[in-house]
Amino acid sequence: MALRKLVAGNWKMNGTRAALAELAPIASAAAAAPSLDVLICPPFTLVAEAAIKANGIAIGGQDCHTGIKGAHTGCVAAAMLKDVGASYVIVGHSERRCDNNETDAEIRAKAEAAIAAGLTPIVCVGETEAERDEGRAGIVVAGQLEGSVPPAGTAATLVVAYEPVWAIGTGRTPSAGDVAEMHALIRAKLIDLLGEEGQGVRILYGGSVKPDNAVELMAVADVDGALVGGASLTAALFVPIIEATAAL
Repeated sequence: MALRKLVAGNWKMNGTRAALAELAPIASAAAAAPSLDVLICPPFTLVAEAAIKANGIAIGGQDCHTGIKGAHTGCVAAAMLKDVGASYVIVGHSERRCDNNETDAEIRAKAEAAIAAGLTPIVCVGETEAERDEGRAGIVVAGQLEGSVPPAGTAATLVVAYEPVWAIGTGRTPSAGDVAEMHALIRAKLIDLLGEEGQGVRILYGGSVKPDNAVELMAVADVDGALVGGASLTAALFVPIIEATAAL
């Protein structure tokens, strides 16, 4: 079943207010591609102003806390993101799993907090190079899904992103066949976990998506869009990915 594609940009810890100038040409490309959704997730400091300047682009956060409020210095609640104009939030990105030792249970709690606040969580899963080389990629990703996906998630309230850790920012990408195999596994697991709703949850591919490989990757079965890192920082690189996806 063909789902409406989502092209999401994760700016990570990059960008000052000057970077928001990139939103105008991205918004123009999004307006010219009404068949898909476009999302930018800037650093927390830019979310509010980005939402004001979005002009048709969805804006999201890169993480949220599990709690509604409280003594959690340096953390951001999902409701705070919603309050300043965000509609999505990334949870469980591989860099958070690795650098911040986030567990599947914590990521599920963040996703549930996001849904409760009216945000759509993008739950990230993916294997390391060692796990893939050991033949454990499918087992690892299925386990992450089982532990991280909210049981009450629906096609309307949840997005999943597959990001092979070894391909993020390295310039390496799995073959189209590898991507198809993993996305099929994720689809089957989502149906197992969520029933019929699992058929409609969008599954994004994230791992060195660039203009020159976007067409091939976005044409793969069960790839319902992209989670783009470095190439989303400039309109010059991100717009061709939007255009390639819209042309499919």
